[in-house]
Amino acid sequence: MKKWLLALCCWFPLLSAANEALTLDWIDLVPEKERTQFNANQMPMLNHDGDPAKQSMIGSVREELNGSEVKIPGFVIPLEGDDKKVTEFLLVPYFGACIHVPPPPPNQIVYVKFPEGAPIQQLWDVVYVVGTLKTQPVSHELAEVGYLLEGTALEDYDDM
Repeated sequence: MKKWLLALCCWFPLLSAANEALTLDWIDLVPEKERTQFNANQMPMLNHDGDPAKQSMIGSVREELNGSEVKIPGFVIPLEGDDKKVTEFLLVPYFGACIHVPPPPPNQIVYVKFPEGAPIQQLWDVVYVVGTLKTQPVSHELAEVGYLLEGTALEDYDDM
């Protein structure tokens, strides 16, 4: 019995560390060699000339993040669900992305599949989405997307 308790005590910290999600900022989705051409604080300007907003296709994804458990903050653009829950959405770095201004580059948009459904009232402010990140492109009518996230949890955003 003592051996089992000792083994459990030794393995428990390793198991809990393995389940801890890597917290990412949006710049973390851009490969390091491309970060000099990217200004994370620059939000595109509204285009009032009547032409459709064009998405910049510059930039690639970070393949080494494929399969990582991550936690990333962002704004939600609902795609699938009902009046109570959203099961698929785009996660974007700033409010209004993909709708009122040109979409960010594909490496700055995450397509989230959330099978359990996220409560709709939780999605008007910034939220953290936790799940498994994949470097899988998704083509949607709103934008080209560089990452897919299989969501497992939503958390309140705390910017501290």
